[in-house]
Amino acid sequence: MTADRDEILQAVSSAVLAVTRHLSVREVLQVIVRSAQRLLDARYAALGVPDDDGSFAEFVAEGITDKQWDAIGPLPRQHGMLGAMLRDGVPVRLPDLREDERFEYWPKAHPVMKDFLGVPILDGRQTLGIIFLANKRTPGGFTQADQELLTLFAAHAAIALTNARLYERGRELAMLEERNRMARDLHDAVTQKLFSLRLTAQAAAALVESAPDKAAAELERVQRLAGEALAELRAVIVELRPAELDRHGLSETLRKHVRMLDRLHPASVSYECAEVPPLGSESEVVVLRVAQEALHNALRHSGASEVAAKLSHEGGRLVLTVHDNGSGFEHGETRGLGLVSMRDRTESVGGRMSVESAPGRGTTVRVEVDV
Repeated sequence: MTADRDEILQAVSSAVLAVTRHLSVREVLQVIVRSAQRLLDARYAALGVPDDDGSFAEFVAEGITDKQWDAIGPLPRQHGMLGAMLRDGVPVRLPDLREDERFEYWPKAHPVMKDFLGVPILDGRQTLGIIFLANKRTPGGFTQADQELLTLFAAHAAIALTNARLYERGRELAMLEERNRMARDLHDAVTQKLFSLRLTAQAAAALVESAPDKAAAELERVQRLAGEALAELRAVIVELRPAELDRHGLSETLRKHVRMLDRLHPASVSYECAEVPPLGSESEVVVLRVAQEALHNALRHSGASEVAAKLSHEGGRLVLTVHDNGSGFEHGETRGLGLVSMRDRTESVGGRMSVESAPGRGTTVRVEVDV
């Protein structure tokens, strides 16, 4: 058992060192999976971190090529053996996975797996993920000693995974603080530019009749200052780009935001997204901010019991809709809803925004942006 102890210490050390090298959570997961695969001499190894929507927030595997992954298709859902392990939170060791009643099916391109060993990664009673191995290279399948070894490894992996998450969260907060600092600096610069713009416009107005040539020169300066202010405002938008957009993209960031709102508010808040192509960086920020503002309006002002956000791809355009079944409003009764700001944001990236509402019939905000 001394050799096994040395091997597991080395494997755990690799996972912990991955954290100290400031790798992302996903990279730490990959190190854990590779370590487990080598430790127990398995052909296939995988680790899934569940989300709250019946799927997996992260899923990494070893032994499957990128080409095979493409053929297999979407990530697995929390059903079959994976779902059972998440529910029960106990190790599972089988001579043939396919003969177990909890097994359901594999996608057509999925490799055939026979002998199986899976254990949960636990933090107290919370299941952080599940790690499982299949097709042990050594004849005879996985043993009780293998199960004990993987269970011990999973306990240490939980520490490595928790530390990686804490580090990544700390890094995000540091990035957010730096972004806010830069945004404040840019805000000050834009404010000064707009103040100069206003004074120059006033001077031009005063000179229009008495000195038209000087007025024309001042108006040229107004045009230049306006262009500079616009450029700096665009820079503010870039600097305020949420860190989540860089990590998850627009669709996933909006999904997580909707899920948070659904937990915080009594109204039911839902999200639907078809497959959508990526947008430019500035357009992504605009669509996200408009969606957040529209959701905020619906939850704060409409009295709705249901609010639904949707992203779709229609005719070469990304379409965002936010609909609520609330009280609605007459056109012109939009004070405090920020619709002008939302429309200005949308038009700044060449998009279009429309609002349909009537008393007692709810409100629908629709945004279209070229992809």
